[in-house]
Amino acid sequence: MEYVPQIAFAIALIIGIGYFARNVKKLMRNINLGHDVDVSDNKSQRWKNMTMIALGQSKMVKRPIAGFLHVIVYIGFVIINIEVLEIIIDGLTGKHRIFSSIGPIYNVLIGSFEILAFLVLVAVVIFWLRRNVIKLKRFLSAEMKGWPKNDGNIILYFEVVLMSLFLTMNATDLQLQLNGAEGYTLAGSFPISQYLLPLFDGLSNATLIIIERTAWWLHILGILTFLNYLYFSKHLHILLAFPNTYFGNLKLKGQFNNLEAVTNEVKMMMDPNVDPFAAPPEGTENAVPAKFGASDVQDLNWVNLMNAYSCTECGRCTSECPANQTGKKLSPRKIMMDTRDRLEEVGKNMDANNGEFKEDGKQLLGDYISNEELWACTSCNACVEACPISIDPLNIIMQMRQYLVMEQSAAPMELNTMMTNIENNGAPWPYNQMDRLNWKNE
Repeated sequence: MEYVPQIAFAIALIIGIGYFARNVKKLMRNINLGHDVDVSDNKSQRWKNMTMIALGQSKMVKRPIAGFLHVIVYIGFVIINIEVLEIIIDGLTGKHRIFSSIGPIYNVLIGSFEILAFLVLVAVVIFWLRRNVIKLKRFLSAEMKGWPKNDGNIILYFEVVLMSLFLTMNATDLQLQLNGAEGYTLAGSFPISQYLLPLFDGLSNATLIIIERTAWWLHILGILTFLNYLYFSKHLHILLAFPNTYFGNLKLKGQFNNLEAVTNEVKMMMDPNVDPFAAPPEGTENAVPAKFGASDVQDLNWVNLMNAYSCTECGRCTSECPANQTGKKLSPRKIMMDTRDRLEEVGKNMDANNGEFKEDGKQLLGDYISNEELWACTSCNACVEACPISIDPLNIIMQMRQYLVMEQSAAPMELNTMMTNIENNGAPWPYNQMDRLNWKNE
């Protein structure tokens, strides 16, 4: 019976981490459904971006209030993980506060954890008020109804429960230390939880131990639950913000990629040594030509798909989008959410068919994202600049536009007119080249 708690803890840990690893494997499979793209260039700049943007939160603080509150929650999340490490070691070894042997430094650590836990509680309350009472405009868009709104609140409730359990655990631990209970030696500094002691005044040591152990178990089980909830939540950015910023686009804003298939065609047309009537190379007679642009998630590259999973639905991109501000249907946040939803649908399709995707009659273009949304984009890059973790909705929009134009000839009338004028007149205007200067005679 002595080792039952350790065995139970080990089983809970294995189940929690095992399920998380299973979901991570599924996540990587879904991301790798996108075609390959070379992002191995300029490693020093990529490391710098990851350090400044993901670790340093440099783009978050451009909006001071939300940025400052997010930094508090972020620092709290990172540093309090040291306390989680102690809980794991204690749970596996049957010890209590095993790091207390480091002396005065331990007091500083526990005191810091408590202050951060309190600040996280304050920040979370403010975040909840901004979403549900103040009702900021960017949280009220059509795409934020239903699950996205509930998901944001669930995360906040998780944080409140975890921080409250942590402070309750420490308060009862402190009371047991003061009572001289066996196994609870004086260790740690408790600048916040000490104010909770009146709640436990007069309780026996046995009752205090039950409360302390219950809070301890619920805290670690809550953390394991939160870890596994991440896969189903917008908060995957906690894990993906670092690779997402590392693999972010380093090209100049406004520089677009040429389609390789089109580039090769043009080069072949301009090469006098190429025989246009030559038979295709052996073994490629029945090869399916590469699709121009993208109509579904498998046509995008893996960085696009990682972007979709990394999106935290903060809405900064949409709030900066000039098309959205003028009442157009386009919302860059919805583009990323739709891409992730379709990718999840494809992943579930594969799960149900032994890892093989069975055609389901749906695609990202049309079933999730409409032509109207795509053509509302002005390609100004405001959404890319606004994103705090280097997500690029514009890249997905442009690939889908390429598909509409080059595969379906479904460009808007105004664009078709312009392209026809360029083809016939060498300029976007409907005037013969010889007549272009006629205006000077007026």
